[in-house]
Amino acid sequence: QVQLVESGGGLVQAGDSLRLSCAASGRTISNNAMGWFRQAPGKEREFVAAITWGGFGTDYADSVKGRFTISRTNAKSTMYLQMNSLKPEDTAVYYCAAKNFGGLTRVRTEYDYWGQGTQVTVSS
Repeated sequence: QVQLVESGGGLVQAGDSLRLSCAASGRTISNNAMGWFRQAPGKEREFVAAITWGGFGTDYADSVKGRFTISRTNAKSTMYLQMNSLKPEDTAVYYCAAKNFGGLTRVRTEYDYWGQGTQVTVSS
């Protein structure tokens, strides 16, 4: 089993930056692709970004490309999401996720482990 814990959310103004962290414990995840998703009130959980186990392959949703950066440090079993130029529409609960097998994917159901989420609120 893998446990994932997100942190770093908060209330910021439009244009500000935040860095989310996802700490993994339990079975090693250094060989697993991981990702970030978000869910706004009344909406389905949507893909934000994903990263390969080695950290050299990444994928981003069009809505965050150029503003968000995903990274990971396998030695620390931690994944990050640097969010710059935040917009009110980025307001959501952000979740980190990890896969048992396979590479990058945007498909929510292909992830096997999930964190509890961290709230990000961007005011205009």
